[in-house]
Amino acid sequence: MMRHTIKYGPKILTALWMFLFLTSADLKGQSFELEPHQQLARDILQEIIEINTVDSAGTTKAAKALERRLLEAGFSDEDVRVVGPTQKKMNLVARLRGRDTGRPAILLLAHLDVVEALRSDWNMDPWKMIEQDGHFYGRGVIDDKDEAAIYTANLIRYKQDGFVPDRDIIIALTADEEGGEYNGVQWLLENHRELIDAEYALNEGGGGEIKDGKHRLNAVQASEKVYQNFNLRTVNPGGHSSLPRDDNAIYELAEALVRISEYQFPIELNEVTEAYFRGTAEVEGGSVAMNINTMLADPTNELAVARIQSEPGWNARLRTTCVATRLDGGHANNALPQTAEAIVNCRILPTHNPQDVLSSLRRVVGTQVEVTPMGQANPSPPSPLRTSVLEPIQHITEEMWPGVPIVPIMATGATDGLYLRRAGIPTYGVSGIFADVDDNRAHGQDERILIKSFFEGQEFLFRLVKALSSPAGVS
Repeated sequence: MMRHTIKYGPKILTALWMFLFLTSADLKGQSFELEPHQQLARDILQEIIEINTVDSAGTTKAAKALERRLLEAGFSDEDVRVVGPTQKKMNLVARLRGRDTGRPAILLLAHLDVVEALRSDWNMDPWKMIEQDGHFYGRGVIDDKDEAAIYTANLIRYKQDGFVPDRDIIIALTADEEGGEYNGVQWLLENHRELIDAEYALNEGGGGEIKDGKHRLNAVQASEKVYQNFNLRTVNPGGHSSLPRDDNAIYELAEALVRISEYQFPIELNEVTEAYFRGTAEVEGGSVAMNINTMLADPTNELAVARIQSEPGWNARLRTTCVATRLDGGHANNALPQTAEAIVNCRILPTHNPQDVLSSLRRVVGTQVEVTPMGQANPSPPSPLRTSVLEPIQHITEEMWPGVPIVPIMATGATDGLYLRRAGIPTYGVSGIFADVDDNRAHGQDERILIKSFFEGQEFLFRLVKALSSPAGVS
């Protein structure tokens, strides 16, 4: 019998895949039949969700579990390494070797550690993965074991498919991103840079936004602010509380904090934040777009700036911000305070020198208050908006979610990308995992991820990494 072969274009294939996926799924959260690679990702996610990886427990058990999966899939001992500074804080590094084309490797980064979760705070066991209401629940399902599971499953899928990339593909699944003594990325850079050295990295920090049930944008994190705490301290001889004095350590500190609350650092835009606001204007439209475009054209336009900075997320991307987070003062109920202290947390623009922030704080609070930096800031430059990275992201986004734009962003928080950027490895936060902007439960109670979004993110990252590691024009 003669067989006719029909060749479908990428958009047709995408539409067919999405149709089969959506029509097979029960949107009420009941089970549906998964493709083998989807089942693998789901099983891996469940396995590592049900391994407690808080700081006190460590990451080694999870790293070993993923090592076992990769070895069983045919990866060699040479290409799967579990290394770290202590027996509890181990990192997994695995490599799919590519052709010897001279192209440097691409690094896929996710962290295995999670923040603490108490059973008494949750409506279900945080250390069990629960399927309910179209979501996976469990500590780490959105930060960041989802990406760890996806990268591991996709690396196995590439190997099973016989895909040989034009560059090595490395995954690094690490410890202590959420805090702890042994940050995995920093440790690897200092002790085994050869294992993770790459032209650039993909990391958490990006992803899609759903608003009012609609996919609005796919964010690409290309920069992040610098975390720095400052200690403010006032001193006084004190005395008996029955004899109040004009000079009072608590009052002086309080006045200083009010001055900080009223102070605004100047607007500083860079390549990433300019692209972010232009993309935001396109998505928002209307008066918001008008105000953003006016501000971009003239950052001294006070009316436009005032309207934009009234939204905290936008204000945080316009300038360095500092805010009081802790207070301590006095030593007895019936004594005038001899000392008063506060912690001020600053999120500094990557183009803003932390030393200049210190000088500004000292100028703002006056000479009666001692301002001291706590720890060392870790500045990291913005990653360049490379067309070789952004164009495949845009192309695949359009295939999977037609009409949804990609928008570069600067994270107001911190990720492990800062260590890579400082080491000269540009890093881009991208996942293709969409989440409701009004339902952010990372670090919170009943952390969850849309099941549909998890599998869409898996497919997105599979295509993206393949495109980034294939000859030009091949996906």
